[in-house]
Amino acid sequence: MAQVLCVGEALVDRLGPPGGDPTTAAADRLDDRLGGAPANVACALARLGTRAAFIGRVGRDAIGAAFADLFAGRGVDTSALQWDAQRPSRIVLVQRDVGGERSFGGFAGDLGAGFADQALDADELTPCLNGFLGSVETSDPVELSTGCPGVPLWLLTGTIPLASPASAEAMGLLLDRCKACGVKLAVDVNWRPTFWDSQLPPDSPPPAEPKARIRLLLARADLIKCAAEEAEWLFGGTDPAVISVALPRRPDVLITDGARPLRWRVAGEVGQRDSYAVPVVDTTGAGDAFTAGLLHSLCAHPGWPVERRMAFASACGALVCGGAGAIDPQPTEDQVLSFMAALGA
Repeated sequence: MAQVLCVGEALVDRLGPPGGDPTTAAADRLDDRLGGAPANVACALARLGTRAAFIGRVGRDAIGAAFADLFAGRGVDTSALQWDAQRPSRIVLVQRDVGGERSFGGFAGDLGAGFADQALDADELTPCLNGFLGSVETSDPVELSTGCPGVPLWLLTGTIPLASPASAEAMGLLLDRCKACGVKLAVDVNWRPTFWDSQLPPDSPPPAEPKARIRLLLARADLIKCAAEEAEWLFGGTDPAVISVALPRRPDVLITDGARPLRWRVAGEVGQRDSYAVPVVDTTGAGDAFTAGLLHSLCAHPGWPVERRMAFASACGALVCGGAGAIDPQPTEDQVLSFMAALGA
């Protein structure tokens, strides 16, 4: 049984050459990599040794087939993977600067009906959820406090599924069913303006309507990870303790800030740690590897102190920066621990 359900987009990141533009670069200078934050996290969890399931929708195309092979190779549960015969899998155009930092532009591959990930279907999802969570829905406070035996421990999502009506409906069903069984909700904000409105610049803050939808999701979360600029946009500040107490469930909050220190309020503890200094090839997927490292530590090593969880998750992110793409460089647990030991962490 999967310990973590990862819901959202599986797509291709089309990486332009460092310092170049993927829309104008020659084909032999482009680097297509399987990605999408929830897919990245599911694959990273499986590589680390935590059982994960991916819930999402892909096109019946070469990209969808590649994801099916990838998930099978990693051992990711795909019983809730949906296939779309009308809409293609999404290709995201990614610009990288010479230091490896990336920004997300537009998309490629749209045939006129949008992309498969936008059409996650709630009706198709229901029988899969019955397999993960059981067929009985409940709001019994005793069951909510103890959880349903044998169900996953965590549901991991970003905010991109909220940007499309169909996927938002499916997300709502999933959130309600998971809440009824005491599955905890982890949210990586992962604000990507062009997924909401193709006319928005890549560095645009959330407009009022998306911001309101995101805040409603965060009000249900038990754990929130966001970048410093996302915290500023959504909460008006970057103090994780202040953000936590502003939300009804008093969630654990982690604020990442690139190469600058990670800050957190986790299990009532407040702290920070410097990032690992590593050579950077590509930062794509580093945050997703961090998220996977954190969830893996919670599932596989519940007795670890908070500082060790943060060190482990940070090491997962650092190791992914050393390779191209989000998925290929993902480490095993032994590789992460060896990396930490070599640095005395």
